[in-house]
Parts: sequence; structure tokens; C-alpha cells
Amino acid sequence: MKPPCEMVVWYIIPAIRSELAKDLLKLGMKQKKISELMDITQPAVSQYLTDKRGSGIEFNDDVKALIQEFANDLNEGTATKFDIIPRTCFICKRIKTEDVICQIHKEKGHMPADCKACLGSEAHLL
Repeated sequence: MKPPCEMVVWYIIPAIRSELAKDLLKLGMKQKKISELMDITQPAVSQYLTDKRGSGIEFNDDVKALIQEFANDLNEGTATKFDIIPRTCFICKRIKTEDVICQIHKEKGHMPADCKACLGSEAHLL
């Protein structure tokens, strides 16, 4: 039985990174610059862009807008790589448990359909 936070590490954070990398590329940023800003390797960026990492999660429009806003801030220089951790955490907290985390937990964590594990923890406050 995997805790919901493990699902976040394995699925949610990579999906946020994937969306961010794609948005930065759309803004005209090169993969090398994206890797420097996100403090990841250029091959990792390539994998995010080609859906080899961080795919399979569909965020709602509000979360997509937060990621796009962050990409714009990084592109314009009003945010730096030092903002990656707090902004990623902020975005992650906006993802509703019942929308994404519980779905992944049930699919990947082999939890029963009637599982209420997240509701007994602080995860339902995200």
C-alpha cells in the first residue's frame, strides 16, 4: 500500500515538469536553456517533451494556467530556477486529491475502488 505522497513523487511532479517544459518550448526556449532553468538534464527535458516521462496525467484548466503562468514568468525573467521548488509545490497543492491523486493511487497503487485512505490524511486538503 503506497501512500499518496509517493504517487505525487512518481506521477504528479513529473507531469508538472512535462507541462512546464512543453510550455517553455512553445515560448521559443531551447532545450538546453530549459534544462538549466529546471535544473535537470537536457535528455530529461527531451523525455518530458516527447511524453516518455510525465505523461498520462490530465490537469484541469486552473492547474494548466498556473503552469503556463510560471513558464511565462521564467521566459520573461520575472522568475528564476530558484522559484522551481516553491512554484512546483504551490501548483502541486492546487491539484485536488479527488481529481488526480486518488485516481493515480487507485490505478497505480492497486487500491480498492472504495478506498478512503487519502480522506483520513491531510492529502484531502491539497
